[in-house]
Amino acid sequence: MPNPKPSHQDATVTLPLDIDYRLAFELAPVGLVLSRQRIMVDCNQVMCEMFGATREQLVGQSFQLLYPSADEYERTGARLVPLLGRKGTYADNRIMKRVAGPLAGETFWCHVTGRALRLDAPHAEGIWGFEDLSATRAVKAELTPREREVAAFLMDGLTSKQIGKALDISHRTVEIYRARLMRKYQAHSTPDLVHRLLAG
Repeated sequence: MPNPKPSHQDATVTLPLDIDYRLAFELAPVGLVLSRQRIMVDCNQVMCEMFGATREQLVGQSFQLLYPSADEYERTGARLVPLLGRKGTYADNRIMKRVAGPLAGETFWCHVTGRALRLDAPHAEGIWGFEDLSATRAVKAELTPREREVAAFLMDGLTSKQIGKALDISHRTVEIYRARLMRKYQAHSTPDLVHRLLAG
């Protein structure tokens, strides 16, 4: 009986030995972070520049340092667990906060992508990418933590019911936050609000 043909999963990929992974990590065009239990254990220079911090100010710190509020950090972490546990990856746009330097405390839109290395414990170890969107999307109004979350979901095209489910609040509560956002951005409709949010 002939040996079965190896499956795609059995294939071994051989990479050149001269690849310098540390250099690739450092020179990546986006901010990169390695994490354990939501603590930053390593980051690249782009990440430091984006948040106005040194590596020493970030490594060993909780991701909470990068959020505008502790509530947003906690809610985002809780929201990610089932998604990371099921798919292993997650991506969204959210408002983050610069840590130090001349822009310390400034909030900005950031595209965040992540991969959990263990599906059974999504926060145990992860790889995260951060892309600063402030050049194309400015934060123009003072928003509450919940308004920031609702705004991010609106920009992703979610309905009030979908946002309510994601945030574990009623769709009517989402509509209240959407109405507040419309007033703050002087928008006349939800599509107008999304346009203004995306335009910065």
